[in-house]
Parts: sequence; structure tokens; C-alpha cells
Amino acid sequence: MKTAIVYYSKHHGNTKKLLDAIAKQGDVTFIDASSSQHADLFGYDLIGFASGIYYSKFHDSVLQFAEKNLPHGKRVFLIYTYGMKRKSYTDAIKQIIESKDVQLEGAYGCPGFDTFGPFKLIGGIQKGRPNDEDIAGAVTFFLEIAVPV
Repeated sequence: MKTAIVYYSKHHGNTKKLLDAIAKQGDVTFIDASSSQHADLFGYDLIGFASGIYYSKFHDSVLQFAEKNLPHGKRVFLIYTYGMKRKSYTDAIKQIIESKDVQLEGAYGCPGFDTFGPFKLIGGIQKGRPNDEDIAGAVTFFLEIAVPV
């Protein structure tokens, strides 16, 4: 199954750690939304959007990329890392997905090391995350949805 994952992972590389493990599972193309805002996703069977959480949502570059480039009718999944657990971080990206009439296969989120704002004063939160268990969870999630329908 040909898969593309559009991502943003900068500060501590939390999200990229998950994606690096997923990359070992098969034919996966990565698109860094911070360096490219255009790509033809039409030839992919499965499209992922991955990001750390910024101001309670996916990074703006990922949201903008999805708005501009996500073809209608595709299978989509979400992966994200966060500092603090909240009810939902996927509302903004889900609005874009719903407007494109795509099938959301699922979302995987886990804690990630965070030193934003006041967390920097205390040395950060979620130290050591994502850990091996979080990474294995991301791989399992991906393998479960990466089967052809």
C-alpha cells in the first residue's frame, strides 16, 4: 500500500521518532510541511497527517498543506504528540478532512517531551516521551490501518 505522511516535527523531534519507526514498515513517503506546501497526493492509497500539537491543534503548516493538497475520497489517518493531555487536538484537521469527503481511518496520539512556555522553567514535561512503548503503539496503529480495503 503506497502511503504518504505529511508532517511537522521540529522542537524535540517527538513526532518524527514515531514516523521513523513507521518508515521501516513499508512503502512510505514523507513530506515535511515546513519545507514544501505542494505535493501531488493523488497516487497514494493512504495519507497521514502528523504533527506535534501547537496551541491545541496540528501545526499550521500541516493544516494548510491538507487544505491545499488533500484529494477527495482518500483514506486518511492522524498521528500526533502532545505535552499535556486534553480532550481533543484533532478538531481543526478533522474539519478539513470532512470538507474533502475522505475516510478517516483513525488517530494515534501520545505524550511528547515539551518545553514550551512555562514548562521550560521546570525543565519540561513528559521527559523521555515518546518512549519505546509509545513508538511501538504508533507502529501497531499504522499496521492495523495500512491494510488494503
